[in-house]
Amino acid sequence: MGHWMKGWTAKVLGVGLLALLMLIPLWRVQSLVEERQGMRQAAIDQIAQGWGGEQVLGGLVLAVPSHQMTTLPSGEARDMTDTTYVLPDALSVDAGMAVDKRRYGIYDAPVFASTVQLDGRFTAEDIAPARQMDGSRWEDGKAELRLAVGDLRGLQEVSELRINGKTQRFQSSAATFGGSSSMVIVPIDLTAVGDQPVEFSVKLRLAGTQSLQWLPLARTTDVKLHAPWPDPSFIGAALPVERAVNADGFSARWHMLDLNRKFGQTWHASDVRVDTAVHDAAFGVALFQPVDVYQRNVRAGKYGVLFITMTFVAFFLFEVLKRLRVHPVQYLLVGAALASFYVLLLALSEQIGFGPAYAVAAASVVLIIGGYAGAVLGARRAGMWLGVALALVYAMLYVVLAAEQYALLIGAIVLVLTVALLMYLTRRIDWYASMPAAAGPAIMEQP
Repeated sequence: MGHWMKGWTAKVLGVGLLALLMLIPLWRVQSLVEERQGMRQAAIDQIAQGWGGEQVLGGLVLAVPSHQMTTLPSGEARDMTDTTYVLPDALSVDAGMAVDKRRYGIYDAPVFASTVQLDGRFTAEDIAPARQMDGSRWEDGKAELRLAVGDLRGLQEVSELRINGKTQRFQSSAATFGGSSSMVIVPIDLTAVGDQPVEFSVKLRLAGTQSLQWLPLARTTDVKLHAPWPDPSFIGAALPVERAVNADGFSARWHMLDLNRKFGQTWHASDVRVDTAVHDAAFGVALFQPVDVYQRNVRAGKYGVLFITMTFVAFFLFEVLKRLRVHPVQYLLVGAALASFYVLLLALSEQIGFGPAYAVAAASVVLIIGGYAGAVLGARRAGMWLGVALALVYAMLYVVLAAEQYALLIGAIVLVLTVALLMYLTRRIDWYASMPAAAGPAIMEQP
């Protein structure tokens, strides 16, 4: 028993320790992936600076300066100024996107230029009750219609702006909306409007990067969008009620009611809780890139320890079944080759895409380890079989990476089958026997 403890047990513990030691380079590879992701995001930010970032667009909202007498804790009455927001009764949006890709260094990002038509109306029934909200007094002559835009750098053109049939012009503003969106404004004199509804029509061209979302700033919001992009990702607080996606692009329609959101038709700008609710109500589309190499590299790295362990076990089985000896340093070199697969995969996938990069990296590691095993084990046939086994392992990993939703199921089945195979191959081994003697350590010799 004591001799066994110095034999197989020490060997198994040593191999297990080496497998754990390989966590260090795998962790460094994952850090490298995160670093490259950060560099890609910095490149996207550079593209957005010159073109426009992720866009969020709302319809026109009515903003009126208001005053309200407030009693302070000291008992003093003070006239507090605020801004009252009133939303339109209906908002209709019709938008089309022209999509392209912009490159910065080795990185690219999808960009778009969207032509947007906004039509809506404020009813007198909405405006009149808001005047008496919380006893506030309005300054009708200083009212404004405000348009929320996520990134004003992308506002390329306003080709039409009509208020009650009259042509108007937007002005720049320092005001913000929904916590992050910027605003452009057009003054409106509510005294001149009287009890009539306020109708508006806006046509503009908006550029942005990666995503376009809408704010449901009306009692009824209806949005139509179409674009020649075959991989849309519908995001936000609402999915489209109608959509069609094919190889030529997509079209979608959203229909939102005031009942679907967590804020009302009227509120004071000082109520910061509404900003969060407005931000959370955004919905729209992201220009999804299905070949996100960094996500796949991260997922591949999660299986790194399992694959290194499986390869070490294969070497160990050759030791046991073929009565050979492999030095721990040789295990370590094999582990280094396996870890280099992930570095090579990351570097190549940025240049030629994930699929071709995976094939090249896997083939390189299989050839290196197969050839090395043939020399170490003193048998080309053994090295060939080990290379074939390793190729099957990498093929299995690619299947797992491709089947995102079924990755856990496939991985669990493969793991169980692997354990069953190991148990079958080692069923006749007497683990209590002493370490078999060999002619000598399996090292490469000069002919």
